[in-house]
Amino acid sequence: MAKSAICIISGGMDSALAATIAKKEGYEIIGLHFNYHQRTQKKELEAFELICQDLDVAKKYVIDLDFFKQIGATALIGDEFDVPTDGLKPGVPITYVPFRNGIFLSIAAALAQKHKANAIYIGVVEEDSSGYPDCREHFIVAMQKAINLGLNENEVIIKTPLIHMKKSEIVKKALELGVCLEHTWSCYKNEEKACGLCDSCRLRLKGFKEAKAIDPITYESIPEDI
Repeated sequence: MAKSAICIISGGMDSALAATIAKKEGYEIIGLHFNYHQRTQKKELEAFELICQDLDVAKKYVIDLDFFKQIGATALIGDEFDVPTDGLKPGVPITYVPFRNGIFLSIAAALAQKHKANAIYIGVVEEDSSGYPDCREHFIVAMQKAINLGLNENEVIIKTPLIHMKKSEIVKKALELGVCLEHTWSCYKNEEKACGLCDSCRLRLKGFKEAKAIDPITYESIPEDI
């Protein structure tokens, strides 16, 4: 019987690479995507579908999480806050969605139990991310322990192959493994052309520049400091 993994695939470059690594490591992939009223929900779902096609996933789930809109408290959902476009700053940014990865991992754990999956892959990045607290390694370790306490005879490992990588290393690894980066989407604001100015666009652009590679997606503008 083939081993299987739940791969949380947002549609971004990091999650696409993490899922590709899962496949390279011999896992049958079960793709998992979340709609939570994020500004680029339609584009992210489109990217998820393309990534699933690229990886020939065994099964996929798209789960709607309407309650995130009720919680708010983030610039990624609704009109309460604007998405910052003035450059990366220290601390937790307003684009952080409260406990999003904890909730995603909990749902992934339920699917892992259903399918008797051996692993959950998530493309969190600690060292070169936007400073989100639920991307830290000790958070993931604690979540894995809690999840396995709640599962019934089906121990699952949470795999974070990118957690200590820089964006430039992610770009290089993605190119090395043949990830279709033109099918990925990182922008927090736009669904047609990437804005180029939000934190996520800046991190992606910086990663491609440092990797001396060309980003295949189109941007409205490129910051002068990148």
